[in-house]
Amino acid sequence: MQQLHSLNDRTVVNVETACSESTAAEIGAAAEAAHACAAWWGASSRHDRSRLLQDLATTLEIHRQELVSMADDETALGTSRLNGEVGRTSYQLRRFAELALKGLPFQVVDDPAIADPPPVGHPAMQMNLVPVGVVAMFAASNFPFAFSVLGGDTASALAAGCPVVIKAHPGHPRLSRQLFDLVQGALRERNYPPGLIGMVQGAGVDVGMTLIRHPLIAAGAFTGSTRGGQALWAAALARPQPIPFYGELGSINPVVALPHVLASDGANLAKTLATSITQGCGQFCTNPGLLVLMDSPETNAFLDHLRKELSVIQPHPMLTANMKKAFATGIDHQLAAGAQVLLQAEDQGRAPGPHLLLASAATFTTNEALREEVFGPSSLVVLAQDFREIEQVLSAVGGSLTVTLWGVDADTSQNRDLVRKAVSVAGRVLFAGVPTGVAVTKAQHHGGPWPASTAPMSTSVGDAALWRFLRPVCLQDAPAWLRLRDGQPC
Repeated sequence: MQQLHSLNDRTVVNVETACSESTAAEIGAAAEAAHACAAWWGASSRHDRSRLLQDLATTLEIHRQELVSMADDETALGTSRLNGEVGRTSYQLRRFAELALKGLPFQVVDDPAIADPPPVGHPAMQMNLVPVGVVAMFAASNFPFAFSVLGGDTASALAAGCPVVIKAHPGHPRLSRQLFDLVQGALRERNYPPGLIGMVQGAGVDVGMTLIRHPLIAAGAFTGSTRGGQALWAAALARPQPIPFYGELGSINPVVALPHVLASDGANLAKTLATSITQGCGQFCTNPGLLVLMDSPETNAFLDHLRKELSVIQPHPMLTANMKKAFATGIDHQLAAGAQVLLQAEDQGRAPGPHLLLASAATFTTNEALREEVFGPSSLVVLAQDFREIEQVLSAVGGSLTVTLWGVDADTSQNRDLVRKAVSVAGRVLFAGVPTGVAVTKAQHHGGPWPASTAPMSTSVGDAALWRFLRPVCLQDAPAWLRLRDGQPC
């Protein structure tokens, strides 16, 4: 049986053997235990769901110091960043607790009977929402709290009335186990069954595949690589009874900056962008991996500023040795595909130096290798000759979590075309700032057309994440006792 080791990410020394990889029997037992809770939790009240989510947030906050220390050992993300992430995670839990208490999962569309003949006349109908069932949640490497054991997928699924089985990420196995133990303690405090929130662990593909293929799993939620997410998505669709799979996958997040905005504020924008490219060692799904600029004197001056800003930044070590290797391979692929080096800073062990590469719009649009995500502190500059080439570059990118447009403030036909193109390929379009940093809000949409996600109409961040795990059901001529439940399932 394979052992999962907790690795100190700075010293590259095993801290301890965190756990053993879950067996097929253990994965099946977790799915069965969760399924045994599904009808009970699906019929739970808004108060019960809210109280549990509030309890989990409080538990996280009480144990913040020890959890942050453990996470820093395994990820080297730094205590400041990790403390902020704990705050975000507890906020997510409390926000979904509030949404549950307000009755968002129990919304009803009431359509009273009309006695007229068809097509105007119809029976009494109610559109209700019911939980889909057990959700398999695949934790991410780069956010050990906010997209992990108690992350947004877990919070939104619980608020929707769905039990969860978490596939913990092997990049932080000790932290995942500690979080899970705290979760189980919170469940015991309320005398809730432990199967309501289950967890399995493993470094290979078998554990995830076994989980998503289990017949009692009703939906999947994933944050990670395009390759891994696509494999799980295919497995979910190939089941005898296919299930929805909400995968948030790779994205290169183009930033388009027009010459006039670079002329007026190029130095400040370069500083902001350099911080965004290297934040978290570039290990953000919203990292600005593509800069689309006009070939102009203003762009040349801006790139000089950007090189200077990047050259003095030394990112921290990457989350795993495999990620560092994949980052180096991605840079090599871009160079082999015709990109040129603008900046290639020296590595410091597991900590890569920032990279800035350059290609023409024509080279980019004809070479698929330049459109692949490079997960790390790098960005590819693409020089366009006109607005038409900028639109061609965005078309070649395909689906993206974000597109940022700097300098489209005036209502012109060219700017309208750029906005139209950006909206067609992205789930979120920014007109100021940088894409790193995804606020948990009512209007947030963290998704996008393929390959950004497998379900572009859904979001993995924000209030609407709840809808992924609810299914509409029309009740026709329902008895009075059922209508009086106000949307709470039986």
